[in-house]
Amino acid sequence: MMVLWGLGPQGSAESPWGLPVVADGPSSLAKVVMAELAHLKVDDKPWPGGTHSLHYHYLFLSEPGPALPPFLAVGYVNDQPFIRFDSYEGRAKPLAPWMAAVDAQYWEMETQKHRAWAKVQQVEMWRVMGYHNQSSGTHTTQRMFGCEIQEDGGFSSFWQFGYDGQDHLSLDLETLSWVSSHPVALQTKRRWEMERCYAEYDKVYLEGLCLSSLRRYLELGGHSLTRREPPTVQVTRHLAQNRDTTLRCWAWGFYPRDISVSWWLGEEELSQETEWVETRPSGDGTYQTWAAVRVPQGKETQYSCRVQHSGLSQALTVAWESPSPAGLITTVLFSILATVLLGVGSLILVKWCRHARNKEPYQQAPGGESP
Repeated sequence: MMVLWGLGPQGSAESPWGLPVVADGPSSLAKVVMAELAHLKVDDKPWPGGTHSLHYHYLFLSEPGPALPPFLAVGYVNDQPFIRFDSYEGRAKPLAPWMAAVDAQYWEMETQKHRAWAKVQQVEMWRVMGYHNQSSGTHTTQRMFGCEIQEDGGFSSFWQFGYDGQDHLSLDLETLSWVSSHPVALQTKRRWEMERCYAEYDKVYLEGLCLSSLRRYLELGGHSLTRREPPTVQVTRHLAQNRDTTLRCWAWGFYPRDISVSWWLGEEELSQETEWVETRPSGDGTYQTWAAVRVPQGKETQYSCRVQHSGLSQALTVAWESPSPAGLITTVLFSILATVLLGVGSLILVKWCRHARNKEPYQQAPGGESP
C-alpha cells in the first residue's frame, strides 16, 4: 500500500511544496508523516480574489513509445501547467516562467518524489491489468488529485484513480471510503481499504499541505495567476439542413476561468433552451467557451447573449447582426480557420488527460486557439 517515500516527518512538515509520494511499505510510516501534516496550518491571510486551484495529473503507459514516456506528471495552478516530469528525461522541470525563482533544492526534491511515483504507478498498472486478465496491449493508469479555494473562502478537493481513461476509484473525503465505479475496481477498493490510514493521509494532505502549496505558487506566479482579462465575444448563426437556426455565443481570451454566458429573449432568460459547454483552456493561458440556442428563422435579432466576467466592468450584451458582404467573407474565413485549428487541437488534447471522461464534442471559437 501507500506510504511516503524518502521523507522524514520533520522534512514533510517544514516543506510547503511537497507532493505526496508513496511506495509499498509499512503503514506505520504513513501514520507518522500524517501526524506531522495534521499540525500544518494554512495561513489566515486573505486569498487573492477569485477561484484558485492546484491539481496534479499522473499518467502511466503500459507500452510507451519514442515520444510517449512510461510515466508523465504535470502540475497545474489555475489550470496553467507549471511543473512537468517524465521518466525519459528523469528530472522535474518548470513549465511557467515564474517557477524560475524556486531554488535547486526544490527541483531535486520534486525529481526524487516523481521517480518514486513512477514506480508506484507501474505497480498499480500491473495489478489492475491482472484484475482485467490483461497481460499485454496499450493501457493507462491515471492518478488525479488537488484542491481548490473559492472566492467566498470555501474549499474543495478530490483524489481519483483511473484506468484506460475511465473512472476506477475515487476517495469520498467525508466517509474516507474508496468509491468504485467498475466491478473490477472492487479488488483495488478492498486492498486500499485494508489500511484506513492511507485515506486519512490523503485527506490531511488535500486539506492542509495542498492549500499551503497553492498559496505559495500564487505568490510566485503573482499577476500572471491573479490577472483579469476580459473575454472577446461574438455571436454566430448556423443553419441546419432541416432549416433549424442556431445562434452560438462565443467567449474567448478571458482569464480567470469563471464566466457566465446566457441567452435572453427580451427580458426573459432562456435557461432551459440554452446548450452550454464546459469552459476549457485555449492553449495560451486564457479560456474559451460557448452557449447556443435554437431560434425561429428570421427572428434572430430578437435574441441577445449576456456575458458576465470579473474582467468586465459591467455585463456585456451582444446580438447577432446580419453580416455585410465583407463581413460574410470574414465569417467564412473564421469558420475555415476554426476547423483547421480544431483538427490540430485534437492532437494537443492528448496532453489534457483530465478531459478524458468528457465525451461531449467541443467546437472551436472563431479565430481562437485550439484547447
